[in-house]
Amino acid sequence: MARLRLIPEGSRVAILFEAMATYRELLEQVRDEIEEIDAHTARERLDEDPPALLDVREQNEWDEGHIPGAVHVPRGFLESKIEIAVPDRSQPVIVYCSGGNRSAFAAKTLEELGYEDVASLAGGFTDWKRNGLPVAVPRALGDAQRRRYSRHILIPEVGEEGQQKLLDARILLIGAGGLGSPASLYLAAAGVGTLGIVDDDAVDETNLQRQIVHSTERLGDSKAESAKRTIEALNPDVTVKVFKERLTSENVDRILDEGWDVLVDGADNFPTRYLLNDASVWHEIPIVHGSIYRFEGQTTVFKPNEGPCYRCLFPEPPPPELAPSCAEGGVLGVLPGVVGSLQANEALKLVLGIGSPLVGRLLLFDALETTFTEISLRRDPDCPVCGESPTITDYVDYVAFCQGGRTHVTA
Repeated sequence: MARLRLIPEGSRVAILFEAMATYRELLEQVRDEIEEIDAHTARERLDEDPPALLDVREQNEWDEGHIPGAVHVPRGFLESKIEIAVPDRSQPVIVYCSGGNRSAFAAKTLEELGYEDVASLAGGFTDWKRNGLPVAVPRALGDAQRRRYSRHILIPEVGEEGQQKLLDARILLIGAGGLGSPASLYLAAAGVGTLGIVDDDAVDETNLQRQIVHSTERLGDSKAESAKRTIEALNPDVTVKVFKERLTSENVDRILDEGWDVLVDGADNFPTRYLLNDASVWHEIPIVHGSIYRFEGQTTVFKPNEGPCYRCLFPEPPPPELAPSCAEGGVLGVLPGVVGSLQANEALKLVLGIGSPLVGRLLLFDALETTFTEISLRRDPDCPVCGESPTITDYVDYVAFCQGGRTHVTA
């Protein structure tokens, strides 16, 4: 194919014919310059030393099925998003599309961007299916959900698959107070499909300075029910299960046996914290811990078998006179909003399996100085619950153990 060009030359106009490659010629040229592999070779590589698997098809094609483990980056967004999807340019990459053409151009682009080991799947997803190889068919979000969670879907670390994980997730909040309020609202807004709330208290006027999930018109109502009404009004995708009871040794197994992925600790007393810790270790459910007092807050993640537990940090509770509650010492109203939001952030990371959760790290926040301080934590091999030779293997009388003391950190 040729293109006619007119080029002024003084008083004359020169007529030149410029050769232009056709799409087919460009495709053949690109294929000569990249590596192409067939479906069985790709499967072998994925089984042996998994490379990054990149799907460059459009959203509607992805929704109809994809190769398990693939990362979805549509061809039109490749240059702008590839560094997030595959940050290591030395990592091998297999690119595929429907038939192998778009992936060939994508592979060439990746090489030009500095990726060292790139291959295109010849025949694409069509050939992969034709050979009877595994296919994942995702559950697609509805149009309304795609609009609601559009800012999540734009993030490569979340995307539509991650949003579906959130919708499938089950998170239990202990307490619907200062910490439980912001945590529950942000978890609900994020689309966590099932939220459980354990709280036997009623909404009091003194709560409203910081417990933003409640309102003046609900004074005297159950906190769990009040939180449920607010959450369901915020996001109809969320199912809220309420437990209008205090967590005890008698009911903790029944509540935790409902299959929670993460526990968010917003308790306001030592007996509940120690009980929740022991139950989480035995049920192998991670806890996102948070605590507040006056201008100071802290948060960490206690993940069984990976890091320390609450007893590793606090083998014994302090006496009540050294651990005043917020009712006795006060708390800046915005402080639980900061700490509760950090707890929600950690819970979302655990569900999505992204980032570096605060396992083995205690994050301290000073609201007066606006500073964050991180302290490294270690697992105590002599811990009576999570240690090498545990001495506590069943629930104890936690009120007696704590002598009725309250935490210095309460909601």
